[in-house]
Amino acid sequence: QVQLAESGGGLVQPGGSLRLSCVASGVIFSMYTMAWYRQAPGKQRELVARISRAGSMNYVDSVKGRFTISRDNAKNTVYLQMNSLKPEDTAVYYCQADYLRVYWGQGTQITVSS
Repeated sequence: QVQLAESGGGLVQPGGSLRLSCVASGVIFSMYTMAWYRQAPGKQRELVARISRAGSMNYVDSVKGRFTISRDNAKNTVYLQMNSLKPEDTAVYYCQADYLRVYWGQGTQITVSS
């Protein structure tokens, strides 16, 4: 059974940092493109960052230069390092695994507020 377990969410002040982790089980992790999405209240879910199995990365324009996605295939884990957080980054963040079919984590809340 495929499971994606996110962790690292929470409340942070503007300008602060957080690191999200997503551990995958039940998959051959190295075969998957991994991504982080987010969904703010009243908005559609949007792609934040994606890393291919070859290590190519892409980001939504609003997080470029602030967020970094990375993966550790030995640990079946994808990370999202988030720096210089802004209130508009507040959302539920979801991990996604994509290879032949798509799997989602349960989401973790990030709240950026003073």
